[in-house]
Amino acid sequence: MTLGLREFHPFEAAGRRYLYLVPSAAVFALDDCSEAILHELRGGPQPLAHLTTTLTGRFDALEVTDTIAELQRVRALAEVTGRPPAPMPKIVPLRPVPLQTLVVNVTNQCNLACTYCYEYGEDKIVDTTNGLQPKFMSEETARDSVEFALRESRENTHAHITFFGGETLMNFPVLKSTIAYARRRAAEVGKEIDFSLTTNATLLQPDVIEFLATERVGVTISIDGPEEMQDKFRVFNNGQGSYAMAAPKIKALLQRHRTRPVGARVTLTRQTLDVKRIYDHLTHELGFWEVGFAPVTTAPGRDYAIADAGFDHLLEQFRALAADYLEASLQNRHHGFSNVRETLQEIHQGHAKAYPCGAGIGLMGVSTDGRVALCHRFAGSDDHGLGTVKDGVSWEKQQAFLDTHHIANKTDCATCWARPICAGGCYHEANTRYGTTQSPNLHYCDWIRGWTHTCLEIYGELAARNPGFLAQFDDEPTEKIS
Repeated sequence: MTLGLREFHPFEAAGRRYLYLVPSAAVFALDDCSEAILHELRGGPQPLAHLTTTLTGRFDALEVTDTIAELQRVRALAEVTGRPPAPMPKIVPLRPVPLQTLVVNVTNQCNLACTYCYEYGEDKIVDTTNGLQPKFMSEETARDSVEFALRESRENTHAHITFFGGETLMNFPVLKSTIAYARRRAAEVGKEIDFSLTTNATLLQPDVIEFLATERVGVTISIDGPEEMQDKFRVFNNGQGSYAMAAPKIKALLQRHRTRPVGARVTLTRQTLDVKRIYDHLTHELGFWEVGFAPVTTAPGRDYAIADAGFDHLLEQFRALAADYLEASLQNRHHGFSNVRETLQEIHQGHAKAYPCGAGIGLMGVSTDGRVALCHRFAGSDDHGLGTVKDGVSWEKQQAFLDTHHIANKTDCATCWARPICAGGCYHEANTRYGTTQSPNLHYCDWIRGWTHTCLEIYGELAARNPGFLAQFDDEPTEKIS
């Protein structure tokens, strides 16, 4: 038998060498013997007998044999037969997947006019100004959305609804009545249900804050940092910045709403890439528990688009903040950099994604008229629709989507070691950049690989120096809305 190396990505942490095994997405710590075996095979495949003989002088023969067997078991090594390796099986769901999160767009209106907005800006997919969609979701459609969420959660005992917009709180009356209705209906069918929403914070009046706190609604605030950064793009229709109005209301919310952590969601642009400063302001000065960052979704060439050099700078910024996260985690102190936490969680849970997110599977979005789409970013798009909350979704459409968007169809991803984490990236980003949801997001491949490598190093440090910290990721769900 002749053995050769399989696909993996090496990294070092805490003075040890590790492998990130592709495509199983497992992390494997190397000892001296396993490292020696891999070193011998870096020059090419070798017969098993020759490999064993070469190493027996340095290690016990039984140790070499056992280590080779273990490396084969974890798929770091494989038998070389001279035939092309069999492709990985294309595994797709054979029946509808229980819905985990329904994102309900209760309005397509907004009181801000953010320059880079994917919903109203230059790169919008759905035209919400043509009068074909209602500006606000009706109470009837909202209740149909609740019934859809409960029904499509299937055997799951828990359902989750996220309210979205536009600016979600512009339809606060329907939001309130829908939560009351959903709690009653969930109890009647023997399920638990919880809620979250995203808001720009400008409409957080005292009664709204009280309701969100009392009802334990999870809240994410869209905010881009200190005043000069926030007001660069997140402005009202008259061009006035929104920070002065939002900041005191955010502080009031954080003071009252203690039942669930409140997070901030930051859109990064070419002009606003000072990640550390943004993070420090949002956590230390405003008081957010957690902050997540996302590069702006935009076609190339826009004034605010992040260019190649910008992604390199962004990676440096992320790495610096991730080092702070590691230091805090080694001391069991909270650090609110959610991007590193989410990636650590995926590494810990061994995610080997066939799809980049739950869109069209465990997550769907609903437009104001009740049409169901892949996710909230496609809500109202005829080209990305799956059905309606009233009539249900088409499993045939879901199957067609899952078949065409499987990672196996993204040939550019086939040789990328980071594909178990990325799986090609956001569908909406791909649609905006390349005109199709089926394309991988090639413009940030180097960024994703660099960031994943950094998170692997942090994971290895924690595994060696504070393994108890990683226990928090054992069963925690990973779905997020942005």
